[in-house]
Amino acid sequence: MHDRGRNYPRDDGDDISGAAMRYPDWGERSPRWAGIRSETLDLRGTPVHLLRKPAAPGAPPGAPVHLLIHPMAGSGTAWLDTVGPLSAYGTVIAPDLPGTLFGHTGSPRRNAARAEVNARFLRAFTSELGLERVVLHGWSMGGLVALLFTDLAPRRVERLVLAAPTLPGPMTAAERAWWQTLGRLALLAGPPIVRGLLSVLGPKALAVKLDALANPEAWVARGRDSTGGDILRLSPEMTALLTDQLKEARSRPRRLSGAVTAFASASSTMFVNRRPVETAIGRISPPTLLAWGDRDPVISRVVIDHLMTQRPDWDLHVFEGAGHVIPAAIPDAYAEAVAAWLTEHRTVGSRG
Repeated sequence: MHDRGRNYPRDDGDDISGAAMRYPDWGERSPRWAGIRSETLDLRGTPVHLLRKPAAPGAPPGAPVHLLIHPMAGSGTAWLDTVGPLSAYGTVIAPDLPGTLFGHTGSPRRNAARAEVNARFLRAFTSELGLERVVLHGWSMGGLVALLFTDLAPRRVERLVLAAPTLPGPMTAAERAWWQTLGRLALLAGPPIVRGLLSVLGPKALAVKLDALANPEAWVARGRDSTGGDILRLSPEMTALLTDQLKEARSRPRRLSGAVTAFASASSTMFVNRRPVETAIGRISPPTLLAWGDRDPVISRVVIDHLMTQRPDWDLHVFEGAGHVIPAAIPDAYAEAVAAWLTEHRTVGSRG
């Protein structure tokens, strides 16, 4: 996408209905989400859904907007439990990226779920809303998108928070050779095959996710949990919402195509076509906080140490006992860590 001069018609095969997952005030669904509104923005012909909560009374005057970028295949609702705590420090906006499973934003193109396309979408989105300075939060693959957007539009990002980001780690020579040959081939051939089987594989994959939410203790005990135990820490309201979203998604398995695209994009970035992201890591200038749980089974400590070696000027906050779902599993602790970091950087800036 480009900021100007383009229309983005929705892919007609993409059903973005599901109004039951949008509320004028999410307090209708749960009191803990009161004051969070669903809004729809027309972005040059593409409907874009976002969550917004105004800054709470007592928030710092003139504070920048906190812009929250969700993980792969999810939606802005992944941040619902985090929006309230963060609103103590400014207005919060959480858009649905195009091409996601749970989101209500139109898909302007077939590859809309790719990380670099989502970064360009954010450039157009922030232009449309007039967001000239934001505290940008990116979680999991949303961290990859946030990084690429920061590189595209550095003046719009005042601070960057990367929560368990999907970014490249170190690789051995043998690993590089495998990914540049067989791995590259798998990423080219695999997604079309998987998309062709979605009508069969999709409902089964969603049924597995539903079982994990219904029986989290059993999944953790059997070592099948991919959240590092964070599934046990989700609020009942978030668990119920995710369950409803998965059940709704079973009726439209074609939307899993976006998840396949996003997974292939993230895998390529981490293992095959690493240079553009590695260049962006070295080039971005906003102060950056890396937030990570020491039980994260997706992003290992090796990756975090590699990032900190590349950017020793970044700050690292380790959440002990937490996994890959920090913003949703421990939203208050996450917001407090971010607030403390913002305060520290304002103090350092004023002294400088």
